[in-house]
Amino acid sequence: MGSWTSCALVVLLLVSALPRTADAQQQEQAPEGIEIGLSTDTVFITSDFSGANLTIFGALDNIDPLISRQGGYDIIVVLEGPRRPAVVRKKTRVLGMWINTQSMTFRDVPASYSVALTRHPQDITDAANYRRLSLRAENINFQAVDPGSTAETVEEFNAALRGRMEEVGLYDERVGGVQFLSRNLFRATLHLAPNVPVGTHRARAFLFRTGLFVRETSAALTIRKAGAEQRVFELAHQSSFLYGLFAVFLAMMTGWIGRIVFRKD
Repeated sequence: MGSWTSCALVVLLLVSALPRTADAQQQEQAPEGIEIGLSTDTVFITSDFSGANLTIFGALDNIDPLISRQGGYDIIVVLEGPRRPAVVRKKTRVLGMWINTQSMTFRDVPASYSVALTRHPQDITDAANYRRLSLRAENINFQAVDPGSTAETVEEFNAALRGRMEEVGLYDERVGGVQFLSRNLFRATLHLAPNVPVGTHRARAFLFRTGLFVRETSAALTIRKAGAEQRVFELAHQSSFLYGLFAVFLAMMTGWIGRIVFRKD
């Protein structure tokens, strides 16, 4: 009788331990998480705005200490501007003059695109993952409005649009722009160009573990004009007819005053 009681107690103890073991294994196998927070959720643009740096803080959850010690975690942070149509024109030399001979319109083009990475892109993951996630400017899929264009023509205008956006500073990439402050805390620094577009921007953070994509999170950032620029912007968009009349009146007054000032007696 005593042996049966002992066996029963052992079985009960094993059964009661199973859920805790399963929970422990589930907790160990839980995927890593990532969260971010912006230093500010609204940026105001004034007439003397010459660009600025935006700081984004973040934290990782359920990290593997061994992988962390080995430097196996990488983060890419993207600040993507509002999507708008964009027109690209091609100039050709005709009779000694450069004129627009061809154009292509793309839909849903990010008005700005800034990227910060922990390391060089090739050290984080492979090109296939960048293409799959549409990460980095070279992997943004610009959709041409004209379906009849050839693939070669679309790619040519695609590259021209990217090159132009990089030239004016709206598409930017910073290697080392993301830095770990501790094993699970990090900070990303992104650049806002002087001509950054107004509207709602989206900050996105991508977590990679030993080259594999794990998780993504995002947060919103609003960029607005401030002061007189904001009032003129609102007037132009909300009361375009009155804005047009004011612009014509201002031009006429400027011309009349200039004629009086510079009149030769």
